[in-house]
Amino acid sequence: MNLTNEIRAKMMQWEGCRLKAYRCPAGVLTIGYGHTGPIVTEGMMITAPQAVALFNGDVDKFARSVEASLQGVTLKQKQFDALVSLAYNIGLGGLKKSTLYKKVKANPDDPTIRAEFMKHVNARVNGVLKPLPGLVKRRKAEADHYFSE
Repeated sequence: MNLTNEIRAKMMQWEGCRLKAYRCPAGVLTIGYGHTGPIVTEGMMITAPQAVALFNGDVDKFARSVEASLQGVTLKQKQFDALVSLAYNIGLGGLKKSTLYKKVKANPDDPTIRAEFMKHVNARVNGVLKPLPGLVKRRKAEADHYFSE
């Protein structure tokens, strides 16, 4: 299953684009549209086309991983999109450990999944776990996307 252009655009908007490496609120070195990993170094600079290329490569990997982890589960396109967006933000491991994931595997149309999205709004800031307004807004939008037709 491929991601829609609609969710790609939303994810790019939620992530925002920074062409110079920075530390996200959780303290992770990040560049472009939320790209992390060993290639990101302090002070690193990239171009806008490089940021898009990194993003597309990253989300395509997440899409393949989410699809593989949910083999045998019949998902609607928007459900798949929302799950990939969540995994991109909290990590595939975070998704797979979540109650949301367990509920999706059991019944992807379970209405209680909506509330599960809202359990993923916290980040560690200065060593303290706290809800971030941007994550609250993003999770609501992801849940709305998941349950839209």
